[in-house]
Amino acid sequence: MKRILYLGYYLKEIDKRKLEKFVKHATQDGRSKIALWSDIIQSSLKYNISILDYFYFRFYEADKEQRETYAGTGFMYEYQLKMNPKASRDILENKIRFIDKYRKFIIREAAPVSVLRQNPEVLQSLLQNPSGRLVVKGSLGQVGAEVKILKAGDFTGESLLKYMEANKFDLLEEYVVQHPAIMAMSPSGLNTIRIFTQIKDGKLHYLGARFRITINSEVDNMAAGNPAAPIDIASGIVDGPAVFSDITRNEITVHPVTGVNIIGFKIPYWEEIKTMMEEAVFLYPENQSVGWDVAISEKGPELIEGNHNWCKLLWQLPAKKGLKGELRQFMQ
Repeated sequence: MKRILYLGYYLKEIDKRKLEKFVKHATQDGRSKIALWSDIIQSSLKYNISILDYFYFRFYEADKEQRETYAGTGFMYEYQLKMNPKASRDILENKIRFIDKYRKFIIREAAPVSVLRQNPEVLQSLLQNPSGRLVVKGSLGQVGAEVKILKAGDFTGESLLKYMEANKFDLLEEYVVQHPAIMAMSPSGLNTIRIFTQIKDGKLHYLGARFRITINSEVDNMAAGNPAAPIDIASGIVDGPAVFSDITRNEITVHPVTGVNIIGFKIPYWEEIKTMMEEAVFLYPENQSVGWDVAISEKGPELIEGNHNWCKLLWQLPAKKGLKGELRQFMQ
């Protein structure tokens, strides 16, 4: 019954334009749409996946054994609800609370709009930050939504506050100037590292790490059309091609704009990142499974945010296989 309700939700919320594009791609070999839709509905109910998951995971090409390995939307919702209870996940869900609680691991200057109104000197300091840019956010925004990059020189303190109020932004941050090696890979936006962690019996387990790469984009999310590549946890070296969530696009091994090789790229400050993770994950261990976004500048790594509902696509697509089995051991 629960999965039938999930299916109704998927149908209600689906991106119809994306669905049409994916159906066209999956039936280009002559497969009938009726047969495809029959398989989609059956797969959603059997494997606990969303309609779009069917395409993201390429179920139209996969056999039964391969399908069993993927952690879909329904499974992940239930898993993350168990691992990160609603009573404790607010410090991850709310970016203002996150910055307050994880301040030790944050280098950039940041302040909520309430502080900016009461402390003009904080507002001026942010306007004069060395990057010359500002990031305004909605504190409850998800997957890169409610984030805007601004030129500091375009605003006064008063006009910035008015802009934030008019556009419902309640958090202001200094723009992170990324490490030169990462800037050489892609200068269009901040390219972050996503690290998936799990706590079990008081120990840290790495579920994986991904390099999110911008292509002519200010944000690095896969949902915004950007690719992501797998990172070897031991070495911090990218060990596979970057893939897109758009099933009509091919994987890449070289950045299409800068020409920098993706495979073999060494993430700067990798050991420092792992040291930070070993402390950060245990600060609020009631959230047991978190997807951390890490930015890297010449000053070192820092946390951008933590995600209680971390992305199943970013986790599994770069691995080119389903990883549900890795989570089952933590459900005992």
